[in-house]
Amino acid sequence: MSRLTRYVLGELLKVFLVTMAGMTVLMLIVGVAQEAIRQGLGPEPIIRLVPYAMPNALRFAVPGTILFAACSVFGRMAASNEITALKSLGISPMRAVTPALVLAFLVSLVAVWLNDVAVSWGKKGMQRVILHSVEQIAYGMLRTQRSYATRQFSINVKGVEDRKLLRPMICFHSDEGSPSTVLMAQTAELQLDQDKGLLNVLLTNGEIRVGDQVSVRFPNKTIKHEIPLTEAARKGSIGGGSANLPLWQIAHEKRKQQTEIEQLQNEFAVEAAYQMLTGDLAGLTSAEWQARHARLEGARYRLNRLETVPWRCWANGFSCLFFVLVGVPLAIRMRNADLWTSFAVCFLPILIVYYPLLAYGVERAKSGDLPAYSVWLGNVILAVAGLWLLRRVLRY
Repeated sequence: MSRLTRYVLGELLKVFLVTMAGMTVLMLIVGVAQEAIRQGLGPEPIIRLVPYAMPNALRFAVPGTILFAACSVFGRMAASNEITALKSLGISPMRAVTPALVLAFLVSLVAVWLNDVAVSWGKKGMQRVILHSVEQIAYGMLRTQRSYATRQFSINVKGVEDRKLLRPMICFHSDEGSPSTVLMAQTAELQLDQDKGLLNVLLTNGEIRVGDQVSVRFPNKTIKHEIPLTEAARKGSIGGGSANLPLWQIAHEKRKQQTEIEQLQNEFAVEAAYQMLTGDLAGLTSAEWQARHARLEGARYRLNRLETVPWRCWANGFSCLFFVLVGVPLAIRMRNADLWTSFAVCFLPILIVYYPLLAYGVERAKSGDLPAYSVWLGNVILAVAGLWLLRRVLRY
């Protein structure tokens, strides 16, 4: 490794590591604090959230910090005429640029891994901590707001004394057209059963109503009602959505989804053929067929999401390389030692062009309007712009 390579890498790593540490801590504090405020978490769950939130904070911090490091180092080198000195000695500026590109490539591989870990292990871990803190969250909201609600049920109380809920009313939301179930009692207590994944509600001296009718009274008795944690948590289930799957599971899930789509198509084709054979043409336009079409479209949409996930993960990760490919020659051409000016000039076009194109590509790919590789459109534009700028730097 030449002295020039060691010098450039050393300068880049110093700025990159220091900036990344600061940005990661800042984003970690903001992310965890936002989740804690939204969920009403206490100190212990917040501490348990930190390891799971770390990959998510890093995957957002790394692309910006590697660009900041490149703009800082090469802007200062150009302003102090170090690049001009290299040219005067017959050394191509590419000798100084290559270490930055190699480092950005390696950081991009790490960023791909961070994107995969953040949306699978990290997100599921955060949701698991929240689920296991449901009891604490519910008590906190009931003490302060006298109510706690999810999509499945709601609890309203007159007050809370220690762990005892006074005059609780628990309403379970039913499907459209079905009466709601309401549990009322003189007192109640919440108990978390982590092993079974349940939130137990112990109700004393009350009644159960279904609609306007009283179904059961239990005077001077205590009954236990079990609520699954996935229903008791305000954020819903731990989830197995396609966006939260690790990359190594995507291929298997795609095959399963393709098989399901083929089975649905065959099943619907047989049903349609039978209706046409029996002359039941009115049945082909019934509400039942609309539901079948919606089910098939839902299966296709999930397949599109599964196909988009790997492309999006790699595109997000390799944004580091393309940010540096644009940032290095632009910083050299600006010849400005003010690192914030160089960074702003580089990052503003990226913010205006790259991220909207990435979001557009992801949404269109998930809907099936564009192929999954369209999420790389922003990266391709950055690559073209970066190569054009680099060519001008090397020529003049």
